[in-house]
Amino acid sequence: MDKKASRIKRALRQRSKIKQLGVNRLTVHKTSQHIYAQVMSEDGTATVASASTLEAEIKGSQANTGNAVSAVAVGKAIAKRALEAGVTEVAFDRSGFKYHGRVKALADAAREAGLKF
Repeated sequence: MDKKASRIKRALRQRSKIKQLGVNRLTVHKTSQHIYAQVMSEDGTATVASASTLEAEIKGSQANTGNAVSAVAVGKAIAKRALEAGVTEVAFDRSGFKYHGRVKALADAAREAGLKF
């Protein structure tokens, strides 16, 4: 099994547990250059809020979009937008990535900005 298939298998296992909880989920995806976050509804059919390093306000304020500093900016932005949409509690879906580095920085920034998970 290659690296990507292992990550996807971990992600599916994690998402099945989150579905049992029946709460909104904060999903994170990362590439070598960017990081993306979105809050999905309880049933997984709608996106409540989203943020990424591709957005002009975040991309313009950062020299490099593939580092932990940019992940902190995305974490603050997603928390702000989720709170505006009325979502205060989420389950954190790291999409099979290790809870380390940029993923951890995004999660900590979202917690500090007011999201509970």
